[in-house]
Amino acid sequence: MTTHRIALIASARHPIREPFPGGLEAHTWQLAHRLRARGHEVTVFGSAGSDPGLGVRPMAALPALSAAARSDVSMPADWFLAEHHAYLGLMLDLARSAEFDVVHNNSLHYLPLAMSEGLPAPVLTTLHTPPTPWMESAIRVRPPGRMRFAAVSRHTADTWRSLGTDPRTVRNGVDTAAWSPGPGGGPPVWSGRIVPEKGPVDAILAARRAGTGLLLAGPTPDRRYFDEQVAPLLGDGISHAGHLDHRVLARLIGAASVAVVSPCWDEPYGLVVAEALACGTPVAGYARGALPELLDESCGVLVEPGDVDALAGAILRARELDRNAARRHAVATCSVESMIDGYERLYDEMASA
Repeated sequence: MTTHRIALIASARHPIREPFPGGLEAHTWQLAHRLRARGHEVTVFGSAGSDPGLGVRPMAALPALSAAARSDVSMPADWFLAEHHAYLGLMLDLARSAEFDVVHNNSLHYLPLAMSEGLPAPVLTTLHTPPTPWMESAIRVRPPGRMRFAAVSRHTADTWRSLGTDPRTVRNGVDTAAWSPGPGGGPPVWSGRIVPEKGPVDAILAARRAGTGLLLAGPTPDRRYFDEQVAPLLGDGISHAGHLDHRVLARLIGAASVAVVSPCWDEPYGLVVAEALACGTPVAGYARGALPELLDESCGVLVEPGDVDALAGAILRARELDRNAARRHAVATCSVESMIDGYERLYDEMASA
């Protein structure tokens, strides 16, 4: 195996630590640790306040702006300007550095794409979402050139192909030792960020119609949405366990009879699906985005997106599925070992080219 010196570009907005703000941060944490375990030298560039075990090099913080700059009518939101400054500084630093063999862009920001041609090392970008205006613009301004792309699912890869990116599919993976089988039998669980596009309200309504109850787990970054749309539906068997670290969350999912996955957008991957299957918990969900390629009839029941009545029926059917089959499917198709294998092959190709 060839070992590489890898610069891993992460989120500048959220620290990479448990409980993780979202799947992107969890993915970055897992990727860095697993690559190091295989002998690679990995330097993570991310937000201050991240897990000390990652040894993150914090990106540059936005200095205090002058009163004249802040008075300009074009002054953008502080968070936007802070992210722009962080990635601009990082890419300029990397352009002057011979420290790395490969740069792996695991962020959702446009500057690592727009400025990649100025780096001495080849750049791999993992596409975690469908095209966004800023990222698509960066690719259209300058054709991919030496840039390589990976996508977290075939579905996501297909959404980017018209831009000439030709992504290699490298599915996200979970640690199947940490996400271990549980006994099941408990109320269904819904996990993830409690935001409109993840569809927690649909999951609650379906569980009520199925009469099974539901336990929600996850952060509430959109507090107004939670207070106005989700909180009034709690009670009578529906509860929110809060934002949990992965050890506690794995136990909770392993104890559930079903994991409900109800996206109201085309989910690019669906890390919660892989986590549930690894815990031996079958999935009931909407057939949107990448979900149909992550599941088969042995471990999941998918229904027409937005059909709450059908989702209620799926919950009842999914709890009859074989938990051992769900676990076997996870080990075979969405382990972290398979994910790392895929990235190592790409690093080798890029370094040799």
